[in-house]
Amino acid sequence: QVQLVQSGGGLVQAGGSLRLSCAASGRTFMNYAMGWFRQAPGKERDFVGVIRWSYGSTYYKYVDSVKGRFTISRDNAKNTVYLQMNSLKPEDTAVYHCAAGFPVQGREAIVGEYDYWGQGTQVTVSS
Repeated sequence: QVQLVQSGGGLVQAGGSLRLSCAASGRTFMNYAMGWFRQAPGKERDFVGVIRWSYGSTYYKYVDSVKGRFTISRDNAKNTVYLQMNSLKPEDTAVYHCAAGFPVQGREAIVGEYDYWGQGTQVTVSS
């Protein structure tokens, strides 16, 4: 059982930065891939990025629209994964969710591949 508690978010001007946090319970935290998704009003929940680790290496994937602007990182001592968002744009406005699971390689962007979800946090970028 994994519980994910999110923090961060808020209102920021275009070009600004925010950092979202996702704190996970359980000693098995490092076994899970941690994904970030976002859902804008009236739209589907879309993949943002994922961090996963295996064989002593860490792997990242990002949707094209955030590459170079968003960075996922982790602090294992705190059982926390972060989404650093820079150069924010109004189109980044959404509710952001973190998720934990064991996505099949190549299916990391699929919502159904994840087993646990954070409560979501609002990110609003003004123009």
